[in-house]
Amino acid sequence: MPCTLHVAWDERLTRYDFGPGHPLAPVRVELTFALAKAFGVLDADGVEVVAPAPASQDELELIHDPGYIAAVRAGVANPVFGLGTLDDPVFPGMHDASALVAGATLAAARSVFAGRAEHGISVAGGLHHAMRGNASGFCVYTDPAIAIKWLLGQGVEKIAYVDVDVHHGDGVEAAFYDDPRVLTISLHEHPMTLFPGTGLPGDSGGPGAEGCAVNVALPAGTGDAGWLRAFDAVVPPLLAAFQPQVLVTQHGCDSHRLDPLAHLELSVDGQRTAARWLHRLAHDVAGGRWLACGGGGYALVRVVPRTWTHLLAEASGRPLDPAAATPEGWREFAHARTGATAPERMTDGEPATFSPFSAGYDPDDRVDRSIMATRGAVFAQHGLLPTG
Repeated sequence: MPCTLHVAWDERLTRYDFGPGHPLAPVRVELTFALAKAFGVLDADGVEVVAPAPASQDELELIHDPGYIAAVRAGVANPVFGLGTLDDPVFPGMHDASALVAGATLAAARSVFAGRAEHGISVAGGLHHAMRGNASGFCVYTDPAIAIKWLLGQGVEKIAYVDVDVHHGDGVEAAFYDDPRVLTISLHEHPMTLFPGTGLPGDSGGPGAEGCAVNVALPAGTGDAGWLRAFDAVVPPLLAAFQPQVLVTQHGCDSHRLDPLAHLELSVDGQRTAARWLHRLAHDVAGGRWLACGGGGYALVRVVPRTWTHLLAEASGRPLDPAAATPEGWREFAHARTGATAPERMTDGEPATFSPFSAGYDPDDRVDRSIMATRGAVFAQHGLLPTG
């Protein structure tokens, strides 16, 4: 069924650019919007594409310390604030570019909160690693946390945040670790094998918010079947128990098997399935109020544009046929911009099937052990049985 969708987008968002050779290349977002446009996703009835304004100082201070914001504005390397590192090199206009990303996610959140659109998407957002007082992991300002804090300030009483990036959503979790109004769920590669080295199941919330931080730490090599099994075993029951008024999601697609910075083995088809499930859950548990963000993803041509175009199409209520051919004009554009050969189909040809955890727990399976560790850490806090 078609949905109304606010897409926060402006070409100025590509100015969030750490420079040549940095993995977080803005061309990935440029190619995403070119592909979505080629499929007509952005021109569909009920879809509005709106240029956002930058987040204000007061809005940034919802999450970030004033001294840190001042350091970003100054635009010089400062190791105290995590600026000038290999991950987060200083670049011209860093504050303005970062504030615009935060503003894009805020604009999508405002549209959803006001009821102007059922869903809002900020594909350039999802920068989930920055902390209150420092940059981290390619992230300067933590736009999902800023948007969540803004929504809470408008009177929203319960918000769920689901992060499917391959890296632990540590910045967003840290912002709300002691806040029982926010349930954060992160499905990520185990911290023993991947940055940022956090996100164990036992990290489950501070005093008064026990069970409100949920971490599913998956073993390296997990593919579609195991990842979807873990999602199905953890996310729907927790969201049903928590009953959020808004669902916020982060869709980093660096869990793909082609991603150069991580070690999970998902396909575009598995990632598309996750977007479909989260869309359905938004309607089932949050009255359709869904704010989605981008995130990581470093297979710039072969993965990111397809996965996020599927996300945009899904959020519009008009999902694309995964067997569809990518438009020839887009493939030519992608090659001209990057020199790389673009994929010819919107699918990796994978079935993206799984066996539900409810069918039985296998103690010899590493993914099942990860599932049980998470359920054991948090399910009882929500009135759920870990083995149920």
